[in-house]
Amino acid sequence: MPPLSPKSSFSGWRILVFATIALGLTGPGQTIGVSVFIDHFAEDLNLSKNAIAGGYAIGTLCGALAMPTVGRWIDRYGVRRAMTIISILFAGALFYMSGVQGIISLTIGFWFIRMLGQGSLSLVSNVAVSLWFEQRRGLALGLTMTISSAIVAMVPVGLSFTIAQWGWRTAWIVSASTVAMVVIPLAWFGIIDRPSSVGQHPDGLDPHPDPQKRAAVRPSMDRSAALRTRAFWVLAAASGGSAMLSTGLNFHQISLLGESGFSQTEAAIMFLPQVIGTSVGSPVMGVALDKIGARFAPLVALLLLSVTLLLASQVSTLPAVICYAVIFGLMSGTMRTLGAALVPKWFGLDHIGSIQGALMFIGVLASAAGPIAFSVTASATGSFRSTALLWAALPLLGAVFAATNRPSRHVGVS
Repeated sequence: MPPLSPKSSFSGWRILVFATIALGLTGPGQTIGVSVFIDHFAEDLNLSKNAIAGGYAIGTLCGALAMPTVGRWIDRYGVRRAMTIISILFAGALFYMSGVQGIISLTIGFWFIRMLGQGSLSLVSNVAVSLWFEQRRGLALGLTMTISSAIVAMVPVGLSFTIAQWGWRTAWIVSASTVAMVVIPLAWFGIIDRPSSVGQHPDGLDPHPDPQKRAAVRPSMDRSAALRTRAFWVLAAASGGSAMLSTGLNFHQISLLGESGFSQTEAAIMFLPQVIGTSVGSPVMGVALDKIGARFAPLVALLLLSVTLLLASQVSTLPAVICYAVIFGLMSGTMRTLGAALVPKWFGLDHIGSIQGALMFIGVLASAAGPIAFSVTASATGSFRSTALLWAALPLLGAVFAATNRPSRHVGVS
């Protein structure tokens, strides 16, 4: 394989940096940042927290319905145009949130920011990185997840400071202005649709493969073809199961640890080692996918999810809780990189947006079901620790399914 040209290598890493900044500021960052507004919504709009939670759930589900369509649109028009337009709309959605007056307008706002931020911009950022890397795609996506997580951690802090100084409505305007001044220019001036647009090639991909190698490569699958493969549903089982059970654990983590005698503050602190585990899991899984292979990666990730739930059911001492939190974060980071890296590896790049959009739709629906499933099970069993133990069986079933997966030959890249 011929060495990369400096120009090609620089372009790929530049795209990674720009996409990562966009992901951190507009995707999970803004969604997590919503939590700092909840008390202000309740007080100023005279809404109960149950009503706010219900509006958020409706907005999340409505936003998820658009993901397959957004994915097809990204494939058709390219990541540069898609990221720019979505960023403009997202900035408008954040500005809209500064003027909400009641539960209806608030629910509409949740719909916009979940669909455009956590959904669409997360999707287009991952696609942008995937198009520029081949041999080191896993590492690139792992770094994207890790760095964006660091940005995510800063978003609630910045929003809290802004709210304290100027009020919550102004904080939404500041958020909109930040996206307009940072993300939109990065998308339009910094993102390139794909290497072939500027006469380059993906990192590590031989631009002149010999005829035998070319004959051994399958063409990219479209979404309908991918949906008919076992590999797609293995990914869906891994990403959907993780979304459901991780959301359930995070949502009820303070109650779960409270059953073992930990205070609310002590339980909340356990999110810190979880973040550390995530920062390790994302790049480690990325390197493993690049160096070892992908066939058994979903199996390993599902087993790690089951171990996380088993540890959650047994926590009783501080070292045990720290171990649980680190493993939880490790599993989360592993799953985040897994889905983003395996879609292009198993199905190719031509329809990556629509396929990842379908997986994201499944994941969002599963995450919405997680807290409810844990609440119902806890009511039946009498404790969240028993709930975690029972749900540990689900990823084990998924692991059995994943063990039967035999992905087809590596697909082509255009």
